[in-house]
Amino acid sequence: MIQLSEIEEVLNLVFHPEYERSIIELNLVKNLEYISDSSDDNAGTIKFRLVFLRNDPMSNSIKEACEKALKKAFPKAKASILVLIDSQKATERKKGAEAKKNKPKKKELQGVANIIAIASGKGGVGKSSVAVNLAIALSQKGYKVGLLDADVYGPSIPKMTDTEGELPPATKQEQDGVETDLIMPIEKYGVKWMSIGYFVQPDQALIWRGPMACSALKQLSYGVLWGELDYLLIDLPPGTGDIHITMVQEIPLTGAIIVTTPQQIALADVEKGINMFKNKDVNTPILGIVENMSWFTPQELPNNKYYIFGKEGGRKMADKYNLPLLGQVPIVMSIMEGGDSGRPAALNNEIVKESFLKIAEALI
Repeated sequence: MIQLSEIEEVLNLVFHPEYERSIIELNLVKNLEYISDSSDDNAGTIKFRLVFLRNDPMSNSIKEACEKALKKAFPKAKASILVLIDSQKATERKKGAEAKKNKPKKKELQGVANIIAIASGKGGVGKSSVAVNLAIALSQKGYKVGLLDADVYGPSIPKMTDTEGELPPATKQEQDGVETDLIMPIEKYGVKWMSIGYFVQPDQALIWRGPMACSALKQLSYGVLWGELDYLLIDLPPGTGDIHITMVQEIPLTGAIIVTTPQQIALADVEKGINMFKNKDVNTPILGIVENMSWFTPQELPNNKYYIFGKEGGRKMADKYNLPLLGQVPIVMSIMEGGDSGRPAALNNEIVKESFLKIAEALI
């Protein structure tokens, strides 16, 4: 008789082409069951639902791929597959879009439900690593995600995603009856990426005053064809300067995430970032704190924790300001290696992946 584990093994070989992950990993397969035939245990019916988070254009081709794979593995069995949309997740997206409409009048990013700034009070806390791996974790949970690298002076996203040297193509799109030139984001690992780094040489220094940098940032925000996104993460530069002021004044942010390490010197600067977003003229909700480099875990001893930079500093800061601690990320060698190689650790390191999936769930 055909076992459910055997069916899952077959379906685990069917990939969603956009996310580059199997439908089992993406948790698209629901209510899997096998109804055996009374005359032949191997000639029964394989039943399950393919549940998508939206009206996915790939749904029919994925269903056909499932039918083909099952027919090859179990030639006598029949496949009964029902394609559905998760109405709860669709409602979440709609609520996010409605909440954004109720914000003060700011030019909207068409099709983007939630815009979240990733910020830190100081450099060196791994903010960009957190932003990149969180974007991938959200994508792994089935959401449509984009990331804007807002650090125009030190863009790192092209290097961290192995897209360095790529040039985003341009396209024409009609907006309000006027044909407009828009930039297409680079797509990789199931996420849409955009950075000033795609338009300059890696060793080129941008000697720009604040107004020019802010103008470039607005172009990278509104001049990009993002399409339909559940989440657009914006990786801000460290500090509280012109770029940050432009973001909160020009972009309809849903909220901000603060990244810190447990060190006291980092926490002192984080307070400045928190107070900036809480300022009455800014008034951007802080969705929570992510503590990076919380402890060191050797790859060969995954249960060991060494608190190199102190312990629970992020949690104490979260408690002080009555904010959620979204999660803690350990120091793992693969995070550094992933940033250098352009293949983020959340794709292949189980410790890192688990940490960021928990953060993504808390954020959602």
